[in-house]
Amino acid sequence: MRSFSSLLAIALIFTLAVAQAEEVTVAVAANFTAPMQEIATAFAEDTEHQARTAFASSGRFYAQIHNGAPFEVFLSADETTPARLAEDGMTVPDTRFTYAQGSLVLWSADPERIPAGEGAAVLHAGDFRKLAIANPRTAPYGAAAIAVMQALGVEDSLRPKFVQGENLPQTYQFISTGNAELGFVALSQVIKDGEISAGSGWLVPEELHAPIRQDAVLLTRGADNPAARALLDYLQGERAQAIIRAYGYHLPN
Repeated sequence: MRSFSSLLAIALIFTLAVAQAEEVTVAVAANFTAPMQEIATAFAEDTEHQARTAFASSGRFYAQIHNGAPFEVFLSADETTPARLAEDGMTVPDTRFTYAQGSLVLWSADPERIPAGEGAAVLHAGDFRKLAIANPRTAPYGAAAIAVMQALGVEDSLRPKFVQGENLPQTYQFISTGNAELGFVALSQVIKDGEISAGSGWLVPEELHAPIRQDAVLLTRGADNPAARALLDYLQGERAQAIIRAYGYHLPN
């Protein structure tokens, strides 16, 4: 009898845990693909909630959310897009925060293309056919790339060489396949063990562009989903932040 009672108690606990486990649908900026995939796995292990993720440019997600896409949490590549959604009444008040600050890299798949510390000189020389950037209208890292070239005074001379990706993964693909000799991507796309893992690159000085603060926010569709709020809390926890740092992002002060 006691054994049966124990089994019944265990079954009830298991049933309750399953009932409490929820799923959250997350729109994630393309630059944050790799760290978010790791975070989603860790989130499931630590909370039993599941995060269903979609990856695209922040501008595209803005349009999709307005058109009724079923996202509950938004991890943007900037702070402007979540702020616009808040103004539009599509976010839950007081849930927006900066989860990471990104770094921009001028990168080439050619190990000899960008000598150490000489990225600005490479851009000034213009000794290449194509330069890849993400669409600056929808991808904040693309906008940052334009700002860098403007600060260096090379935008006009390099504009005819631009190859524009819809988002950062496509921009990276243009460079990695040699369709563009070099281009601007997120450090998170090319870093491994704290260093650029292949090719050659120049970590763009932060003073050449506005800070790339990436904000997360709870969307109104997820207001009553405990998994959505749990994910936002989890992003600010120790395990998630260790993953974020490993991909070359800074954490907000």
